[in-house]
Amino acid sequence: MNDQLQQVTHIDNIRLAEDGSSVTILDQTQLPNRTEYLTLRTPEEMYEAILLLRVRGAPAIGICAGYCMYVLARQMDERDYDAFARRFHELKEYLNSSRPTAVNLSWALNRMERVVTNHAGEPVEEILKLLEQECKAIHQEDIQMCRAISEYGLTLLKDGDGILTHCNAGPLATSRYGTALGPLFLGKERGMNFKVFADETRPLLQGARLTSYELQKGGIDVTLICDNMASIVMKNGWINACLVGCDRVAANGDAANKIGTSGVAILAKHYGIPFYVLGPTSTIDLSCKTGDDIEIELRDQKEIREKFYAEPMALPEVKCYNPAFDVTDHTLITGIVTEKGICYPPYTQSLAQLFQSEN
Repeated sequence: MNDQLQQVTHIDNIRLAEDGSSVTILDQTQLPNRTEYLTLRTPEEMYEAILLLRVRGAPAIGICAGYCMYVLARQMDERDYDAFARRFHELKEYLNSSRPTAVNLSWALNRMERVVTNHAGEPVEEILKLLEQECKAIHQEDIQMCRAISEYGLTLLKDGDGILTHCNAGPLATSRYGTALGPLFLGKERGMNFKVFADETRPLLQGARLTSYELQKGGIDVTLICDNMASIVMKNGWINACLVGCDRVAANGDAANKIGTSGVAILAKHYGIPFYVLGPTSTIDLSCKTGDDIEIELRDQKEIREKFYAEPMALPEVKCYNPAFDVTDHTLITGIVTEKGICYPPYTQSLAQLFQSEN
C-alpha cells in the first residue's frame, strides 16, 4: 500500500489517552480546510461532540461512546457498587440522548453498561479494568469489521466501475477503510480503478467536505456533484452501482441513512442500477420491524438557513424542516453488505439468519 493511501485508510480519528483520562477525536467539522483535534474529558464535551457532528459516522460514534464511558467511569467518586452503577446509567442515558437515530451509539453504550451489570457487587476497580478492555475491544472489532465489509463489497464491483455515493462512510466515519467506501479503498490497494461521483450531501455537506477529501487524498478518481445532479450522471450511463452506509437497519431491510439517500435509491431503481447498503451488524436493529419504527432526528433549522453561508440564505422567520435522515424502503435495496456476508431479499429472513449463526 502506498503511503498516501495508508494515511487515509488508517487515519487516527479516535484515540483513548494512555492514562484513560480523556478521548481525543479529529474534529470532522473543520475538514477539509483544517486538521484539528479535540480532547474530551467532561460529559458535556462528549455530548456536544456527538451532537454537533464533531465525531460522526455510525461506527465512529460507537467507538467514541465506548471510550467516553470508560473515561467517565474512571472519574466517578462512587466506590459503592450500587451508587457507581446508578451514576454510570445516568451518564449513559445522557450521552445516548445526543443523537437518537444512529443505533451504534446506543449499542456501544449498552454494551459498556452490560459490563457493569454483569459484575454486580464486584469491586469498582475491577469493573474499571473490564470497562477498559471492553471499549478497546469495540475499537478493534470495528477495524476487523471494516476490512470484512470491504472484502465482501469488493466482490460486487469490477475494475473501471462508476460508483455513486451519498454522505460519508469512509475511514473518518469508522476506524479503518470505511463501510461504503471501504471496497473502493481496498480495490485501489489491489490495483483496481473506480470513477466515483460523490453527492455533496446537503445541508451539512459531508460528501463534499469528507468523502471527496478522503477519495482525493487516497488517489481515487472522484467528481463532486450536487445532490440534484445524481439523476443526470445515472442517465448518462456513468454509474454502475450505488454504495451508501447506514445508521440503522430494520428487520425488514428498511435502512436509515443521511437525508437524501432514499432519493438516490429511487433514481437507481428507475435507471436499473444496483443499490447497496453497507454497514456492520451492530447497525441492524431487529427490534424495529420496519423503517416506520425508526426515530428520525430533527436538527436545528439554522443548518439550512445559515450554515456555511457568509449571510443567511433565507429570512429568519422562514420555517425550515431539517431531518437528519430518511429511510430507504427495502424494496429499493439490491443487497445489504455486512461483515458476515451479503444479505439479499427477503431481508426478514437473511438479516435474521445473521444473528442465528451466533447461537
